[in-house]
Amino acid sequence: MADLIYGINAVSEGLRSSRRKPLSLVLQRDSKSPRLVQLQREAESAGVPVARRDRRELDRLVGHGHHQGALLEIEPFAYLSLEELLQRWRVSEAPAFFLVLDGITDPHNLGAILRSADGAGCHGVIVTKDRACPVTGVVDKVSAGALEHVPLCQVTNLARTLDALRKEGVWVYGLAGEEGASPLYDTDLCGDLALVVGSEGTGLRPNTRSHCDLLLAIPLRGKVSSLNASVATSVALFEAGRQRRLPSSDN
Repeated sequence: MADLIYGINAVSEGLRSSRRKPLSLVLQRDSKSPRLVQLQREAESAGVPVARRDRRELDRLVGHGHHQGALLEIEPFAYLSLEELLQRWRVSEAPAFFLVLDGITDPHNLGAILRSADGAGCHGVIVTKDRACPVTGVVDKVSAGALEHVPLCQVTNLARTLDALRKEGVWVYGLAGEEGASPLYDTDLCGDLALVVGSEGTGLRPNTRSHCDLLLAIPLRGKVSSLNASVATSVALFEAGRQRRLPSSDN
C-alpha cells in the first residue's frame, strides 16, 4: 500500500526522492498557484502521472484541509537497519553524529526533529519500533522534505542499540534535566557522538539513562523548567554542529 504525503515542500522532495518511487500526483483542480504548476512540471518530467481533483476530494483523502493543494502517492517508507546506518557512517569517514529518539510519539515533534537533524548534518536518526511515532503524512509534511534525506533507522531494543554504538567507539550522551547532568555548552561534542532524547512527557526512561555515558542539560534561565522535545533536540544538535565547525583549539 502506498504512502500519501502532502504539502508543497514535502511533495516536491518526494518527486525528487532517490529512496522511494513517486507513483502519482494529485493537485487541486481550481488552483492557479505557480508552485502547483511547477510541481506538475516536475512530475511530468519524471514520468509521474498527474491528476486534478476538487479541493473537497483532497480534503477527504488527507482527512483535513492543510495540504496546500498537493498530494503525492509514493512507495511505502523503508527504514534502514542499524548495520546499514553504521556502514553509511563508516564510508563517510567523518566523526559519528547520530540522534537517538526514546519514545517520541507526537508526529509534529518527530517531523520537526527530522528537519533539525538534516539541518545539523546528522548521519542518521534512530527510533524504536514500539512506543514511538511511525512515519506518517504529518511527519513528512512537518519535516518539509527532510525525511527524504535523513537516514532513519528503526530498532526493537534501544539498550542493545546504545551498547552497539558504544562498541563502535561512539560516546552516548543523553539529554536530560539539569539535576545531576553536565551543562550542554561546557561539554565537548566534537568526537563520535550519539545524542539520545527522551519522550515529550517523561524524558529518558531509566534503562536508557543507564546506557548513556553522560547526561547533558540545557541551562534554562527563565521560569519554565523544560523545553518542548523538538526545541530541546534542535538546541543540542546545533550546539554540536557549532562546535564541530570550530577549529579544534577553540572547543
